[in-house]
Amino acid sequence: MDISLTSWILATMAAFVIGMSKAGIKGIAVINVTFMALAFGAKESTGMVVPLLILADIFAVIYYNRHTQWHYVFKVLPWMVTGVIIGVFIGKDLPEKIFKIGMAIIIIITVVMMYWWDRKKVKTVPTHWAFSSSIGIVAGITTMVGNLAGAFSNIYFLAMRLPKNHFIGTAAWLFLIVNIIKLPFHIFVWNTISMESLSLNLKLLPGIFIGFFVGIRIIKLINEVFFRKMILVLTALGAFLIMLS
Repeated sequence: MDISLTSWILATMAAFVIGMSKAGIKGIAVINVTFMALAFGAKESTGMVVPLLILADIFAVIYYNRHTQWHYVFKVLPWMVTGVIIGVFIGKDLPEKIFKIGMAIIIIITVVMMYWWDRKKVKTVPTHWAFSSSIGIVAGITTMVGNLAGAFSNIYFLAMRLPKNHFIGTAAWLFLIVNIIKLPFHIFVWNTISMESLSLNLKLLPGIFIGFFVGIRIIKLINEVFFRKMILVLTALGAFLIMLS
């Protein structure tokens, strides 16, 4: 792969952001998607970033494993896998601009609903299967097509009112499993992962490690109330970035 200096810088910055995101600074994942798309193209970067996400997921699982709430993983995982499979088939033909705009609109509407929910101080959590199934399917489709499921998982875990560390630990295991499931589709169906891209992933590993370390230091300084507000704000900003990218 003949990679320009600009592409290397963008890819390194993307790896750093991935590390921070998996450490718990949720809502910024759209930034790494944008950087990688600028460096290597939208479709190619979709597969190229998956091994990086898995490496960062492994760091997160090791660090936050004791906080994982498996009940929430099992509740949404089957629906996310269903969404991934749907995404495999529609991802080749769906116009990228239409996909991005539609997803951004859904995210913004949902964030507004979550903000209203928090303002009303509602303490109950959604228990109907329709909530987890709809969030899970949309998250599965968006993670397969654009690695952009973070916004929907954020909304799901915020709605479940998980404490900060439980939120991060549960999301870590959920995305490690889902990203591993995505691998064969990228390798054998979309052909977006190759030996050359894997070699590039290894060279970007230090960026992920440094980003994860920085993210851990930052997340320790954030209390529960601010954490919820931060997730909502970053998720909404991410939706606007999706539309502009």
